[in-house]
Amino acid sequence: MAGSSFEERVAKIEGVLEEMSRRLNHIESDIANLRSEIASLRGEVKSEIANLRSEVKSEVANLKNEVKGEMNSLRGEVNSLRGEVGSLFRWTVGLILGMWITIQATLIPILLRILGAI
Repeated sequence: MAGSSFEERVAKIEGVLEEMSRRLNHIESDIANLRSEIASLRGEVKSEIANLRSEVKSEVANLKNEVKGEMNSLRGEVNSLRGEVGSLFRWTVGLILGMWITIQATLIPILLRILGAI
């Protein structure tokens, strides 16, 4: 019985080793599948990131152009307002000078009459 018991034990160990070998092969194939799936997902993520970068770059370029256009428009409006303010300033100075000359023209004869020169 000791011989058959030994053979049974060896057979049992061989069976366990075969089962472990099958399980390890299954695990190795699963790991290989996971690696290929990860590589595939990594490629997809990289392409998505590249697409997003190009989209963001184009949107930023569009925004820059839009801002430049608005700034040019504002510069034109500011220049127009500067011209209007300059014109109004000249009119104001002209009116003040005209009033000053009128007042002087009115006061000089009065002073001359008071002094008896006229």
